Amino acid sequence: MTLLITTWIKFFVLFAPFFVVSMFLSLTRGDTPAERRSTANKAVFAATLAALVLFFFGSPLFELLGITIDSFRIGAGILLFLSAISLVREGVRSNAQVPDTIREDTSVVPLAIPTIIGPATIGAILVYGSELHGIEMLYGLSGMFLALISLLLLLHIANRLERVLGKTGLNILSKITGLILAAMASEIVLTGITGFMMRIGH
Repeated sequence: MTLLITTWIKFFVLFAPFFVVSMFLSLTRGDTPAERRSTANKAVFAATLAALVLFFFGSPLFELLGITIDSFRIGAGILLFLSAISLVREGVRSNAQVPDTIREDTSVVPLAIPTIIGPATIGAILVYGSELHGIEMLYGLSGMFLALISLLLLLHIANRLERVLGKTGLNILSKITGLILAAMASEIVLTGITGFMMRIGH
């Protein structure tokens, strides 16, 4: 149960929910409530499919490319750290800004990818998926689904959140999320370095 809650929180922070809410509000500003609900549902569904593929694809990918999990931890952690810095400094996740021209359907691009599932998130999901085995994988998947459901609920009440918190409040929460992401990124990098050093020692 502890692993489930921990994984839920990790994935929830990883998806940078308050930044996603801000992007969602910007991209759907002129839409009706029904259109917003549809966009939210499609975006989270697309993000779920992408996350599932990444979750199970990590280990086979590393074996295919001859990359050790520790080496990938270091690379993914650095990428996640850069994304966290972008959130802390600007309240915006790198590679996920509001486009100049709004597409007719923004649910998959840019909302699901790269706003929810961006480069840094891809690396982190690959790492987390390859770390879990057996019953732990079931808890990990459950935690990821809970995080996505939580994100979907936030998108469905995005208007209310904006009224209560305002743009400034959402921006502050995005920055706080960035701080937590930076800590998570550091942990991933340190785990990778420790594993790498232990392998060299042997």
